[in-house]
Amino acid sequence: MADAGYPDDLLYHPEHDWARIDDGVATFGITWFAQDALGEVVFFDPPEVGSSVSANEFYAEVESVKAVSEVIAPLTGEIVEVNAALADAPEAINEDPYGAGWMVRVKLSDPGQAQELMDRDAYVETL
Repeated sequence: MADAGYPDDLLYHPEHDWARIDDGVATFGITWFAQDALGEVVFFDPPEVGSSVSANEFYAEVESVKAVSEVIAPLTGEIVEVNAALADAPEAINEDPYGAGWMVRVKLSDPGQAQELMDRDAYVETL
């Protein structure tokens, strides 16, 4: 498992999801806290490329040895890429939640929504 941490360059959703925004495209994943609560991840069920996701609604499922959990979208947009490597190595979500464990990339339909997310310090205070 990765060491506990919450990078400064990410935005955080209260449901323990993160977004890294780069030129109108956001990469989504789950936080260290979320992967730790899940335990060992054994399966990631991604959405289809081209499908739409809406902020605050689930877009994927993560199955761990403990449970199946819905993954919440921090922002709204269209899926433009899915992390295909997670099909063979879902444990990357535990080992590197902010790097190799990213889940999807989304072309944002409303980049202004990012203002509703928390910075690192605000998120850490909620834990």
